[in-house]
Amino acid sequence: MTDANILDRTEASRAKRLKASTHEAHDRLDRRIMAGRPFESREQYGRFVSVQHAFHSDIDALYVNPHLDRLLPDLAGRRRLGLIEQDMADLGIAPLAAAPVLPLRADVDRATALGWLYVAEGSNLGAAFLLKEAMKLGLSENFGARHLAGHPDGRGLHWRTFTAALDAISLSQVEEDHLVAGATASFQRVHALVDTAFA
Repeated sequence: MTDANILDRTEASRAKRLKASTHEAHDRLDRRIMAGRPFESREQYGRFVSVQHAFHSDIDALYVNPHLDRLLPDLAGRRRLGLIEQDMADLGIAPLAAAPVLPLRADVDRATALGWLYVAEGSNLGAAFLLKEAMKLGLSENFGARHLAGHPDGRGLHWRTFTAALDAISLSQVEEDHLVAGATASFQRVHALVDTAFA
């Protein structure tokens, strides 16, 4: 029995079950990103930012979806695409060319969309380490690494507010499966973008 199966039976938090279910995909992505040495130079970091831009372009419509906005707190305020675009302008970076085909449909169901948003919001929680590395390249929350900045209320509180709302949503078992599939597909999408950017 896997850790994910154990959590399915004993853990009340949907966010924690989701974390367990996607651990392998998340870990594989983290290893792939670091293998690209994104903080070796500004040029390498630019490749990382281009990945962020492609991914957040993919999901930007989710942040202005009125149905999702009613389920999640300050969803529109969590958008990071604009900050990423400012970082790209700071660094003179062009959008990623020849990005893989996007697996996220325009008419995506809410549970799948929530899985994608879980990954995007979780990445912001882990961005504190990335910001420290970016600062070694002379970048900051005001230049080149704006999208890695934490929320004024703190990363932890911002994340807990999101996961509390996610946990409170009523989902059927089919939707729970779609949630996990959406999060897994999101990690796989970023992995494909990283492969393209760091090829």
